[in-house]
Amino acid sequence: MSTPATMAECHAQNKTKLISEVRRRFEVEYLTEKPDKYDPRDVERLQQDDNWVESYLFWRHDVVDETLKMLDESFQWRKEMAVNDLTESCIPRWLLEIGGIYLHGYDKEGNKLFWIRVKYHIKDHKTILDKKKLIAFWLERYAKRENGKPVTVMFDLSETGINCIDMDFVRFIINCFKVYYPKYLSKIVIFDMPWIMNAAFKIVKSWLGPEAVSLLKFTSKNEVQEYVSVEYLPPHMGGTDPFKYSYPPLVDDDFQTPLCENGPIASEDEASSKEDIESDGKETLETISNEEQTALLKKINLTEPTSKAEENEKVDSKMKAFKKPLSVFKGPLLHISPAEELYFGSTESGEKKTLIVLTNVTKNIVAFKVRTTAPEKYRVKPSNSSCDPGASVDIVVSPHGGLAVSAQDRFLIMGAEMEQLSGTGPAELTQFWKEVPRNKVMEHRLRCHIVESSKPTTLTLKDNAFNMSDKTSEDMCLQLNRLLESNRKLEDQLQRCIWFQQLLLSLTVLSLAFVISFFYLLYS
Repeated sequence: MSTPATMAECHAQNKTKLISEVRRRFEVEYLTEKPDKYDPRDVERLQQDDNWVESYLFWRHDVVDETLKMLDESFQWRKEMAVNDLTESCIPRWLLEIGGIYLHGYDKEGNKLFWIRVKYHIKDHKTILDKKKLIAFWLERYAKRENGKPVTVMFDLSETGINCIDMDFVRFIINCFKVYYPKYLSKIVIFDMPWIMNAAFKIVKSWLGPEAVSLLKFTSKNEVQEYVSVEYLPPHMGGTDPFKYSYPPLVDDDFQTPLCENGPIASEDEASSKEDIESDGKETLETISNEEQTALLKKINLTEPTSKAEENEKVDSKMKAFKKPLSVFKGPLLHISPAEELYFGSTESGEKKTLIVLTNVTKNIVAFKVRTTAPEKYRVKPSNSSCDPGASVDIVVSPHGGLAVSAQDRFLIMGAEMEQLSGTGPAELTQFWKEVPRNKVMEHRLRCHIVESSKPTTLTLKDNAFNMSDKTSEDMCLQLNRLLESNRKLEDQLQRCIWFQQLLLSLTVLSLAFVISFFYLLYS
């Protein structure tokens, strides 16, 4: 009998074979004939970046022939648009200033929002190429930064008219996600579409194909909040986001430096704040053993069935201590752990704090700074300091004042090498960050993940309670929902049958009355 681990291993081996086959066949069947039609940097990345190849395979359901065609089309487009060399200077300044296309905020699933304000796009064949470059500029900028994390396209059609409909531009945007940036589309939220555009979007659906049509979400002011919370919606969408687009500079991914390491004291009870701060100084960091790491991974990933009672014992035994993160991002200056997500306990679990470990892998001192999209929510200690060569620094991140962690929140780790004679005091670090060139700064982003409470889910049957796994509970909830939905449909059908029977009865009575009246008149 195959275990989950064996199946995962087989899947990984199969994926590795497919990636190797794609690379080999692309070189033989496409690259040999016309090597000049591709950018050498894209070809090099194809040979080195497994995730990039896998994204094309995923989008073509692991069919190698289709994947190769997609790579060919995508790579030709990338060279034609000079995507690898797109910078702000390649885009007309007025197009950047108008604010028709930009990245800002997150949806409820934690995906970045890619805003397209259609009212700013007047159909004009003279500017269409520049607009396409602007789309490619933002997507390439995002792809290099996030490497596979999907975006949600916010297609804002408010205040638009017939002169804003540019089907060539819409087709280009769709092709970007279908061919050029596979696996990057979470959904397209279409807001306030005028009825005059219904015919146009029927054409758009045909371009998307049946699978992608399900990603279209047509919304009004009330419905859009199903996908994006009010804090990231502008006022005309019923939101409270005070963000106003302006250029320069480019939108800096919403990251801000925390107000101070102890958080904004005014937002919480002073006594509890002092207690938290004092306890922070007393707590020690401990490295958990391999056995504990395995148990912790089981708790977080839920990849193997474990009884809730065992999980509760493990959680309770570790609740008051920090856990060393298990995954590592290997950057050129700093190794950062965890690699992608900060795990916070839910309010019920009581496990508030999490840890970021930075390791300096250079021969010089590395200055680092931690920024976040929600500085009012978190305390970060330290948030602006330095790390000696070969040393590690533990950064404690904790929600502030009982505020809830959100999957929409992000953290940015910035690092830059300092000269050996440079001081590392607060004043020196402040001056260093003012002067360091942008291209010398390493950046890495972390998402937030909330680990739900591990309280056992129970079901009472004949006065006996028994424990269930999360999967069983989830399945039973789904089955219960399906039963309720089926009952609702049966009730609707029954009501319709009753109504139809009543209608037939009424018609029969009327018919009889008509016949009787007819014969009475005929023979009277």
